[in-house]
Formats: sequence, C-alpha cells, structure tokens
Amino acid sequence: MTTTDLLPLRDLAACCSPVAGSPIDPSTAEQAALALKAIADPARLRILSMVAVHIDREACVCDLTKPLGLQQSTVSHHLRILVNAGLLSREKRGTWAYYSLNPGALDSISGIVGNLGAPVQGGV
Repeated sequence: MTTTDLLPLRDLAACCSPVAGSPIDPSTAEQAALALKAIADPARLRILSMVAVHIDREACVCDLTKPLGLQQSTVSHHLRILVNAGLLSREKRGTWAYYSLNPGALDSISGIVGNLGAPVQGGV
C-alpha cells in the first residue's frame, strides 16, 4: 500500500496560498489593535453585551455595577477604556453618564478579523 492510497489528494495550491487578500494599512492596524485590546478583558466584553441588550441600547454605570459584581469606580474605568477605543459613546445627562454602542464599531473589528481568512485577490 502506498502513501497516496492512505491519504486523499488535496489541492496543494490552497494550503500554500496566503490567507489574507492584502495587508491592512498602519492606521487601520493601530485602530484595530486599540479596539482589540479594549475588548480583551472579560468585564469589558460583558459591558459591551450588557449595553447592547439594555433598554434603548444604552446604560449608565448604575445599571452595570451590580450585574458585573464590580465597584462603580472599576466599571467607570472599563467604560472609559471602551469609549477611548471608539466602541462606546458617552452622553452626560445631569449627574449621570449614559453609554451606548457606536454604530459599526464592532463591525469594523469583525471585518478586519474576518478578512484575515479571505482569499487572495491578486497578491500582495
């Protein structure tokens, strides 16, 4: 029995081709890295999901502290990081600040990550 009898023949070009269509530019890479660093924390991921499903898709710190089991100052710190990364926006209303998802912010991250596995269109 030969090796070809044991292993199915596969498209050799497919396994050796680059995984991305083209490299991302430095500015896009900087923005994506900032956003990915911001969401690389379990509390921040939970905050994003909680804001997304909250009434009117917005929440204040007081809505998040108890479900997260964190102090108000810690939640505020996480919210500031998410705002600085461009994932959330902040609107001050009296003494409270309300946070909402920036439209398309998560789409841009998923687009960059998704394109890492896209087929090549003409090479680099």
